Amino acid sequence: MTRLELKNHQVWQDLTEILQSLDANHLVQEHLDQCDYKVCGYWDEQDEYYEKITLPRTLEAELVSSSIGVTHKERFLQLKFLLIADTVDNTKTASSNAQKLGELVLVYDENLEFIDENWLLDVDSSFLMKLSG
Repeated sequence: MTRLELKNHQVWQDLTEILQSLDANHLVQEHLDQCDYKVCGYWDEQDEYYEKITLPRTLEAELVSSSIGVTHKERFLQLKFLLIADTVDNTKTASSNAQKLGELVLVYDENLEFIDENWLLDVDSSFLMKLSG
């Protein structure tokens, strides 16, 4: 039996360098702009269908994980973002009320071309405008 130890392997250094040089915030902002802050054809966890869900323009996305995937024919990069609505309450003091709206996973090929997206949204949030289908 061959024992392979990856803990100190060069691949981790290479991946770390790639992820550090990657501007994940730019990628997610570009994606949100391209979809015009709308998610079309969304099924929630209770199998309810929404024709369109509009996200707030004040949406913030925070990178929470990144991974590299390899199949027999493809290599891909997966970035997972936490979606946060950040509103400021001007009626009292300038306090921030951040609310988690869900998650967005973006998948890119080895040339950093977009492949796929996966949304997990809190459809009960008052920050989302929903059109049921």
